Amino acid sequence: MKRLNVAVVLAGGSGRRMGGELPKQFLQVGDRRIIEYSIDAFERNAGIDEIAVVVNKDYVAEMHEIIARNSWTKLNKILDGGAERSDSSLSAIKAYEGVCCNLIFHDAVRPVVSQRIISDVVSALKKYNAVAVSVPSTDTIVEIDESGRFINRIPKRSNLRCQQTPQGFSYETIAKAYKQAIEDSSFVATDDCGVVAKYLPEDKIFVVDGDDSNIKITYRKDLKIMKVLLDEMV
Repeated sequence: MKRLNVAVVLAGGSGRRMGGELPKQFLQVGDRRIIEYSIDAFERNAGIDEIAVVVNKDYVAEMHEIIARNSWTKLNKILDGGAERSDSSLSAIKAYEGVCCNLIFHDAVRPVVSQRIISDVVSALKKYNAVAVSVPSTDTIVEIDESGRFINRIPKRSNLRCQQTPQGFSYETIAKAYKQAIEDSSFVATDDCGVVAKYLPEDKIFVVDGDDSNIKITYRKDLKIMKVLLDEMV
């Protein structure tokens, strides 16, 4: 049986740090919304079989309007998000229960993800059950104490990387990790690889090289950087 590669575009966030009425994934950049660029990247990749979008229920109508303006053929599901990022991942896990697939989670607000990164994740999933995307840290990272004012430790920079998305998993692996996580009363997650690392430590997470251009839109200034990067891709 063919194992499908399903891209899950996570668009359930509220984007409060950006300000304004709309969540940042629905902001206009050029003639398109940020989320449209992200979906396009997976639509164009030959290794992706299907796309699902996880969105806050208040913006489902907005999402349908966006879909109507595009000619995507792979987008098959719009799923309800939740209060936490992990709720969005769980929504996709529930939606694909019983399907032979890999789930490839991607932040909707990383709209400049390259075809090379997506293809490398898809390729790595043929051999590994969990795949991360990261870039080397260019800054020295310090660990501070509880006061937030004094350094406890300075880890070796060569061993540190900055995590990006997409992050890919065999369905069985990510479902098993989340099953254990939701049974843990102290569970907190902002990253799917972190769930696997904590609850399935025996499963090695393979690392694919990311790219500095694979930025996450967080603040207003990031929109200017995004425009420059999009111009360079033309």
